[in-house]
Amino acid sequence: MRGSLRPGHGAKPAGKGARPAVQAGQGGARARDSYAVDTDPAHDPENVLVLDLSNGGRVLIRLMPQWAPHHVERIKTLTRQGFYDGIIFHRVIDGFMAQTGDPTGTGQGGSKLPDLKSEFNDAPHMRGTVSMARTNDPNSANSQFFIVFYPRFALDHKYTNFGRVISGMDAVDTIVRGEPPSNPTKIVQASILADNKPRPAPPAAAPAGPITADMLSKSRSN
Repeated sequence: MRGSLRPGHGAKPAGKGARPAVQAGQGGARARDSYAVDTDPAHDPENVLVLDLSNGGRVLIRLMPQWAPHHVERIKTLTRQGFYDGIIFHRVIDGFMAQTGDPTGTGQGGSKLPDLKSEFNDAPHMRGTVSMARTNDPNSANSQFFIVFYPRFALDHKYTNFGRVISGMDAVDTIVRGEPPSNPTKIVQASILADNKPRPAPPAAAPAGPITADMLSKSRSN
Protein backbone atom coordinates (compact mmCIF):
# COMPACT_ATOMS: atom_id res chain seq x y z
CA MET A 1 0.00 0.00 0.00
CA ARG A 2 1.14 3.55 -0.62
CA GLY A 3 -0.22 5.30 2.49
CA SER A 4 0.73 8.74 3.73
CA LEU A 5 1.69 11.01 6.59
CA ARG A 6 -0.73 12.84 8.80
CA PRO A 7 -0.21 16.55 9.52
CA GLY A 8 1.96 17.15 12.55
CA HIS A 9 3.13 13.56 12.91
CA GLY A 10 6.63 14.12 11.62
CA ALA A 11 8.46 11.89 9.16
CA LYS A 12 6.35 8.74 9.43
CA PRO A 13 5.17 7.82 5.92
CA ALA A 14 3.09 4.68 5.82
CA GLY A 15 2.62 2.77 2.62
CA LYS A 16 3.37 3.08 -1.07
CA GLY A 17 1.76 6.45 -1.60
CA ALA A 18 3.99 8.21 0.82
CA ARG A 19 3.12 11.68 1.91
CA PRO A 20 5.74 14.14 3.07
CA ALA A 21 5.45 15.12 6.71
CA VAL A 22 3.78 18.39 7.56
CA GLN A 23 6.29 20.18 9.73
CA ALA A 24 7.66 23.67 9.80
CA GLY A 25 11.42 23.05 10.18
CA GLN A 26 13.12 26.16 8.84
CA GLY A 27 16.81 25.36 8.33
CA GLY A 28 19.51 27.96 8.88
CA ALA A 29 21.35 29.88 6.20
CA ARG A 30 22.28 27.68 3.22
CA ALA A 31 24.38 28.01 0.10
CA ARG A 32 21.36 27.71 -2.18
CA ASP A 33 23.03 29.37 -5.11
CA SER A 34 24.65 26.01 -5.80
CA TYR A 35 21.18 24.66 -6.53
CA ALA A 36 19.94 27.34 -8.88
CA VAL A 37 18.16 25.95 -11.94
CA ASP A 38 17.99 27.17 -15.53
CA THR A 39 14.63 28.90 -15.91
CA ASP A 40 14.77 29.11 -19.72
CA PRO A 41 12.71 26.18 -21.07
CA ALA A 42 14.41 26.51 -24.46
CA HIS A 43 17.60 25.24 -22.86
CA ASP A 44 17.69 21.43 -22.67
CA PRO A 45 13.96 20.85 -23.34
CA GLU A 46 14.60 17.12 -22.89
CA ASN A 47 14.66 17.87 -19.16
CA VAL A 48 11.57 20.06 -18.93
CA LEU A 49 8.38 18.39 -17.71
CA VAL A 50 5.14 20.03 -18.85
CA LEU A 51 1.95 19.63 -16.84
CA ASP A 52 -1.26 20.90 -18.44
CA LEU A 53 -3.79 21.15 -15.63
CA SER A 54 -7.57 21.06 -15.55
CA ASN A 55 -7.58 24.56 -14.05
CA GLY A 56 -6.28 25.81 -17.42
CA GLY A 57 -2.73 26.36 -16.22
CA ARG A 58 0.48 25.07 -17.75
CA VAL A 59 3.34 24.23 -15.40
CA LEU A 60 6.94 23.80 -16.57
CA ILE A 61 9.30 21.88 -14.32
CA ARG A 62 13.05 21.79 -14.75
CA LEU A 63 14.15 18.19 -14.18
CA MET A 64 17.57 17.84 -12.61
CA PRO A 65 19.32 14.55 -13.49
CA GLN A 66 22.42 15.99 -11.81
CA TRP A 67 20.57 15.65 -8.50
CA ALA A 68 18.60 12.43 -8.99
CA PRO A 69 19.26 10.68 -12.32
CA HIS A 70 17.15 7.59 -11.70
CA HIS A 71 14.16 9.55 -10.41
CA VAL A 72 14.28 11.91 -13.37
CA GLU A 73 14.44 8.94 -15.74
CA ARG A 74 11.41 7.38 -14.01
CA ILE A 75 9.37 10.58 -14.35
CA LYS A 76 10.27 10.87 -18.04
CA THR A 77 9.48 7.20 -18.69
CA LEU A 78 6.05 7.37 -17.05
CA THR A 79 5.29 10.70 -18.72
CA ARG A 80 6.04 9.30 -22.16
CA GLN A 81 3.84 6.30 -21.39
CA GLY A 82 0.94 8.67 -20.69
CA PHE A 83 0.81 7.41 -17.11
CA TYR A 84 0.13 10.81 -15.54
CA ASP A 85 -2.60 11.90 -17.95
CA GLY A 86 -5.90 12.27 -16.08
CA ILE A 87 -4.43 11.71 -12.62
CA ILE A 88 -5.67 13.98 -9.84
CA PHE A 89 -3.86 15.92 -7.12
CA HIS A 90 -5.19 13.74 -4.32
CA ARG A 91 -3.59 15.47 -1.33
CA VAL A 92 -3.24 19.24 -1.29
CA ILE A 93 -2.47 21.07 1.93
CA ASP A 94 -2.58 24.86 1.96
CA GLY A 95 0.79 26.34 2.82
CA PHE A 96 2.55 23.01 2.31
CA MET A 97 2.33 21.01 -0.91
CA ALA A 98 0.26 19.40 -3.68
CA GLN A 99 0.72 15.66 -4.25
CA THR A 100 -0.15 13.64 -7.34
CA GLY A 101 0.95 10.61 -9.34
CA ASP A 102 -1.39 7.93 -7.97
CA PRO A 103 -3.67 6.39 -10.62
CA THR A 104 -6.10 5.24 -7.93
CA GLY A 105 -6.47 8.78 -6.52
CA THR A 106 -6.26 7.41 -2.98
CA GLY A 107 -2.59 7.87 -2.15
CA GLN A 108 -2.15 4.09 -2.05
CA GLY A 109 -1.23 3.39 -5.67
CA GLY A 110 1.70 3.59 -8.01
CA SER A 111 3.01 2.33 -11.34
CA LYS A 112 3.87 -1.25 -12.25
CA LEU A 113 7.55 -0.36 -12.37
CA PRO A 114 9.78 -1.35 -9.43
CA ASP A 115 10.35 1.08 -6.59
CA LEU A 116 13.42 3.29 -6.75
CA LYS A 117 16.41 3.47 -4.47
CA SER A 118 16.64 6.83 -2.73
CA GLU A 119 18.71 9.61 -4.26
CA PHE A 120 18.61 12.06 -1.36
CA ASN A 121 20.66 15.14 -2.13
CA ASP A 122 21.52 18.56 -0.74
CA ALA A 123 19.07 20.51 -2.92
CA PRO A 124 16.75 22.41 -0.54
CA HIS A 125 12.97 22.07 -0.57
CA MET A 126 12.13 25.61 -1.70
CA ARG A 127 8.93 27.07 -3.12
CA GLY A 128 8.35 25.23 -6.38
CA THR A 129 10.48 22.21 -5.47
CA VAL A 130 9.30 18.94 -7.01
CA SER A 131 10.15 15.93 -4.88
CA MET A 132 9.30 12.23 -4.84
CA ALA A 133 6.84 10.78 -2.35
CA ARG A 134 7.76 7.58 -0.54
CA THR A 135 6.89 5.37 2.44
CA ASN A 136 8.80 4.73 5.65
CA ASP A 137 11.19 2.76 3.47
CA PRO A 138 13.62 5.25 1.92
CA ASN A 139 13.80 3.04 -1.18
CA SER A 140 10.08 3.04 -1.99
CA ALA A 141 9.54 5.99 -4.34
CA ASN A 142 7.63 4.91 -7.43
CA SER A 143 5.40 7.38 -9.29
CA GLN A 144 3.95 9.86 -6.81
CA PHE A 145 5.49 13.30 -6.41
CA PHE A 146 4.65 16.59 -4.75
CA ILE A 147 5.16 20.30 -5.46
CA VAL A 148 6.03 22.50 -2.50
CA PHE A 149 4.09 25.77 -2.00
CA TYR A 150 6.51 27.25 0.55
CA PRO A 151 10.01 26.31 1.79
CA ARG A 152 10.07 23.13 3.87
CA PHE A 153 13.70 22.52 4.72
CA ALA A 154 12.78 19.78 7.22
CA LEU A 155 12.16 17.58 4.17
CA ASP A 156 15.77 17.93 2.99
CA HIS A 157 17.71 14.63 2.89
CA LYS A 158 14.48 12.73 3.57
CA TYR A 159 12.77 12.95 0.17
CA THR A 160 14.40 12.89 -3.26
CA ASN A 161 14.35 16.40 -4.71
CA PHE A 162 14.48 16.04 -8.51
CA GLY A 163 13.33 19.36 -9.98
CA ARG A 164 11.76 22.77 -9.62
CA VAL A 165 8.92 24.72 -11.20
CA ILE A 166 10.30 27.31 -13.64
CA SER A 167 6.96 28.57 -15.01
CA GLY A 168 3.31 28.35 -13.99
CA MET A 169 3.64 28.43 -10.21
CA ASP A 170 0.49 30.56 -10.22
CA ALA A 171 -1.36 27.53 -11.62
CA VAL A 172 0.12 25.35 -8.88
CA ASP A 173 -1.10 27.85 -6.28
CA THR A 174 -4.70 27.41 -7.51
CA ILE A 175 -4.73 23.59 -7.30
CA VAL A 176 -7.83 22.68 -5.27
CA ARG A 177 -7.08 21.90 -1.61
CA GLY A 178 -8.22 18.79 0.24
CA GLU A 179 -7.28 15.27 1.32
CA PRO A 180 -8.74 14.40 -1.12
CA PRO A 181 -10.36 17.51 -2.62
CA SER A 182 -14.06 17.25 -3.38
CA ASN A 183 -13.44 18.56 -6.90
CA PRO A 184 -9.77 17.76 -7.50
CA THR A 185 -7.49 19.40 -10.03
CA LYS A 186 -6.23 16.95 -12.65
CA ILE A 187 -3.18 16.61 -14.83
CA VAL A 188 -4.90 16.69 -18.20
CA GLN A 189 -1.65 15.97 -19.99
CA ALA A 190 1.94 15.47 -18.92
CA SER A 191 4.67 15.68 -21.53
CA ILE A 192 8.36 16.34 -22.08
CA LEU A 193 8.91 19.69 -23.76
CA ALA A 194 11.32 18.22 -26.33
CA ASP A 195 8.49 16.02 -27.65
CA ASN A 196 6.51 19.12 -28.72
CA LYS A 197 3.13 17.66 -27.82
CA PRO A 198 0.35 20.16 -28.59
CA ARG A 199 -1.40 21.72 -25.65
CA PRO A 200 -4.71 19.96 -25.00
CA ALA A 201 -7.87 21.81 -25.94
CA PRO A 202 -9.70 23.43 -23.02
CA PRO A 203 -12.78 21.51 -21.87
CA ALA A 204 -15.89 22.43 -23.82
CA ALA A 205 -18.43 24.52 -21.98
CA ALA A 206 -21.62 22.72 -21.10
CA PRO A 207 -24.29 23.50 -23.71
CA ALA A 208 -27.06 25.80 -22.59
CA GLY A 209 -30.43 24.17 -22.18
CA PRO A 210 -33.35 25.05 -24.47
CA ILE A 211 -35.31 28.24 -23.80
CA THR A 212 -38.91 27.39 -23.03
CA ALA A 213 -42.05 29.49 -23.25
CA ASP A 214 -42.39 29.25 -19.48
CA MET A 215 -38.93 30.76 -19.02
CA LEU A 216 -39.83 33.63 -21.32
CA SER A 217 -43.08 34.31 -19.48
CA LYS A 218 -41.16 34.66 -16.22
CA SER A 219 -38.50 36.96 -17.61
CA ARG A 220 -38.60 40.67 -16.92
CA SER A 221 -37.55 43.48 -19.20
CA ASN A 222 -37.05 47.15 -18.41
